[in-house]
Amino acid sequence: MIRAVFAALVLLAVPARAEIEIKEVTSPGGITAWLVEDHNIPFAALEIQFKGGTSLDAPGKRGAVNLMTATLEEGAGDMDSRAFAEAREALAADISFRSGADSVGVSVKFLTENRDQVIDLLRQALVTPRFDQDAIDRVREQVLSNLRSNQKDPGRIASERFDALAFGDHPYATTGDGTIETVTALTRDDILAAHKGALARDRVYVAASGDITAEELGGLLDRLLGDLPATGSRLPGDAPWLLPGGVTVVDFPTPQSTVFFGQKGIPRDDPDFFPAFVLNELLGGGRFTARLMTEVREKRGLTYGIGTYIVNMDHADMILGQFAASNDKVAEAIRVVREEWGRIAREGVTEEELAATKTYLTGSYPLRFDGNGPIASILVGMQMDGMPRDYVTSRNARIEAVTMADIRRVAARLFKPEALQFVVVGQPQGM
Repeated sequence: MIRAVFAALVLLAVPARAEIEIKEVTSPGGITAWLVEDHNIPFAALEIQFKGGTSLDAPGKRGAVNLMTATLEEGAGDMDSRAFAEAREALAADISFRSGADSVGVSVKFLTENRDQVIDLLRQALVTPRFDQDAIDRVREQVLSNLRSNQKDPGRIASERFDALAFGDHPYATTGDGTIETVTALTRDDILAAHKGALARDRVYVAASGDITAEELGGLLDRLLGDLPATGSRLPGDAPWLLPGGVTVVDFPTPQSTVFFGQKGIPRDDPDFFPAFVLNELLGGGRFTARLMTEVREKRGLTYGIGTYIVNMDHADMILGQFAASNDKVAEAIRVVREEWGRIAREGVTEEELAATKTYLTGSYPLRFDGNGPIASILVGMQMDGMPRDYVTSRNARIEAVTMADIRRVAARLFKPEALQFVVVGQPQGM
């Protein structure tokens, strides 16, 4: 019943305002957070990100940060895994942990009346996790099961081969989940070392949204995070880009090939980023009017769907795309993608295409702010990307400011069909 009430409040916590006010809060201990206050519903969300993520794995210990993160909720302080789960349930708290290549993330949602107890519970998970051996072994088996499943997943095989070709000996070259061999060999000491290296105050970003004031947030930040290590493991350097253009085929017995493709991208802070962002949506966005969807699916029926996206990681920038096609159609689909990549570089776009894409991008943006959880997640992402607090209100204006001259210049600069690498997992014909 408590969870049902909590879920109802989450659904109600949708901002009705056109603009949001972002406050910067600094705790007495010097921890900074961004806050959007909304006292209409007695509920709030907290988002925490620790920069570094699975890229911090020590040599030979691939998968340690991922396994550590997955075990954080398996007991803390005096509570074993069952007691921790019961305490969370009794408070109607939603607490989740996740790891990625560049960060370890924590998401928390709580009712105002339970705020202090939820923060205390979360603090124990972050600061004094138990990492009981039986819990580590149980979670390890789940990770190993996923790794075995991934070995039969064409999409995972394609993306992992692409990364291996692109990034050499950088952590990005291998999956942060680890391998069956490395995860099997991880010890409790490895998990403790990963915890100390990944969860530290020198790399933490925090955002909150909902029924909490700046004074209240500032007070709980030190209580929640103040006892974590001051510094963590050294972050990796920039990843090399070693991927030439071409096609790599990974033989896999299936009637349909999965294709993962891409090239070097554009940094988030590049002056040409917004024209590139608009161009990518026009070329390979998820809408049926995007050029690749029109040419590859609608006109030729080569795939059910195709999309591209700009990927900005902490140490690498890419333009990536993917699609699946029957083995007899893969070669033609790749040819069409290359042609469209080159055509947009040579010819640019039409005024009508540009106007329609701007309308979509500016109109869909406010829909992302559909609750306290999404708002907190957006705010913490903005911090990690180095965006100013006024980005929320200036973002659409930056898109509207993109001109046809910008589009022509950036299309010619960025889209290089000869640089595209296609990783094909399947048994494609005629390649």
